[in-house]
Amino acid sequence: MKSKVLFFLFLGFFLLMACKQKKKYHDVAEKEMALIQTDATADILNFQRELNESFKNPETSPLPDRLRKNFESLDFFLPDTSYVIEARLLRTPDAIPFMMPTTTGEKSEEVVYGIAHFTLNGDARQLEIYQNKELMLDAEYVDYLFLPFTDMTNEEETYGGGRYIDLRIPEGDTIIIDFNRAYNPYCAYNKKYSCPIVPSVNHLETKVMAGVKDFRDEYK
Repeated sequence: MKSKVLFFLFLGFFLLMACKQKKKYHDVAEKEMALIQTDATADILNFQRELNESFKNPETSPLPDRLRKNFESLDFFLPDTSYVIEARLLRTPDAIPFMMPTTTGEKSEEVVYGIAHFTLNGDARQLEIYQNKELMLDAEYVDYLFLPFTDMTNEEETYGGGRYIDLRIPEGDTIIIDFNRAYNPYCAYNKKYSCPIVPSVNHLETKVMAGVKDFRDEYK
């Protein structure tokens, strides 16, 4: 009887230590995962902070004064690194410039700089990337690229007219597209702005659950 008691005491002690050891390694794994997430999302969170600051600043904000004075933050999807895409960039040096229509009836002279080929949400997709002919003459924007797109979140989670992503000309034949940096055109906040209308060829037949959401109702 005594030997049985000792056996069960020893067994209980062994299981207790095993659980503690498992919890210990579990804690380490959680801390490592938190560190990985922090490193991976730091740029995205910094982008969100900078965008909010620009909306608060009367010199850079598209918001009319009556909306800007109570503005705190845009509504963002949670950072998601699965929407940071490395795309193959097929340059189109022989593309002919065209006039892209805008929301005010004006037109913006653009040229297709290249076509990005990538996989998103399990399927192969492509988007045209544009270069503005006027901005090309400005030294500050000589390498600036413009990526407007629509997707299946429009009119629901995001602005109905689609969203934009700013890019820079890469050195090689790949380009990083971070959909967490997708933002609304300024005309989503103030109708006085003239915003390029997203070409129909740049529609993604999927939901892009990243970047800026539609402007919240309480601000409209």
